[in-house]
Amino acid sequence: MLKLKSFAVDLACQAGALLKKKLSRTHKIHYKGKINLVTEADKMSEALIMKSIKKTFPDHGILSEESPAVSGSGKIRWIIDPLDGTTNYAHGYPVFCVSIALEVDGEMALGVIYDPMREELFSATRGKGAYLNGRKLTVSSVKNISRSLLATGFPYDIRESKENNLDYFNLMAVNVQAIRRAGAAALDLAYLAAGRFDGFWELKLKPWDTAAGCLMVEESGGRVSNLFGEKWDISSSSLLASNTLIHKKMINIFRQK
Repeated sequence: MLKLKSFAVDLACQAGALLKKKLSRTHKIHYKGKINLVTEADKMSEALIMKSIKKTFPDHGILSEESPAVSGSGKIRWIIDPLDGTTNYAHGYPVFCVSIALEVDGEMALGVIYDPMREELFSATRGKGAYLNGRKLTVSSVKNISRSLLATGFPYDIRESKENNLDYFNLMAVNVQAIRRAGAAALDLAYLAAGRFDGFWELKLKPWDTAAGCLMVEESGGRVSNLFGEKWDISSSSLLASNTLIHKKMINIFRQK
C-alpha cells in the first residue's frame, strides 16, 4: 500500500501543479447542464492521471468524472475527481482540489486530496490514520452544535428539483454558529478531517466527490452516514459527516423537515 500511496500522492501533485499553472488563463468551458460545467483543465488533469494509471497498473479499474469508466481485470479501482470545484476554477476563485481514491474489494483503502493553491496534501490509508503534510489529523472536539461550523453544498439541479438542500440549509442555519458553502465537497471533507469544520452534509454527490474525503473523516475519528444515520456508501443519495460528537444532533435537526 505504501507504493500505491506514493504513486497517488505524486499523481495528485502533478495534476494540481497543472491546474495551478492554468488557473489565471482564459478557459474553454463546456456546459453539461444549465449550471454544471467542465473546463479544458478538468480534461487535461484527468488525462494526466488516467494515462499514468493505465501505464503503471493496466489491470486496475478507473472511475473518473469526465470519462467513461474503465473496467479492470481485478478487484482494484481508482476513483478520481481531476478537478473538484470546477465552477470556482472557471471563475478564478482559488478553492479547488484534486481527489484520488483507491478502492480494493469494494472498500476504500487509500485517499489523497491535494489543494495546490495552499500546497496542502491530505492523505489517508485504511487503518493507519489521516494526515496533512505529514501531520496526523483528528476531528474537532466541539460538542455543542450551536457553536459548530458546518459545510454544505447544493446540487446542480437546484433550479429543477425540490430535493435541493434549501430546506435542510434553513433548518440547520438557525441551530449552528455558521455554515460555509465553498463549492468543493472533497476539500470540505478534508477540512472536517482536519478539525476545521465540525460537520458536513450534502445531497446527490457522486463517488468521485466523496471516496477519498470520507475515508479521511473516518480515519481522523469522524463518523459518516446518510442524512438520517443509516449506512452510507459511495452510491448513497445523501451524505452526513461529522466529528461524531454532533452527529445525532444534526440527524435530529434534519428529521424536523
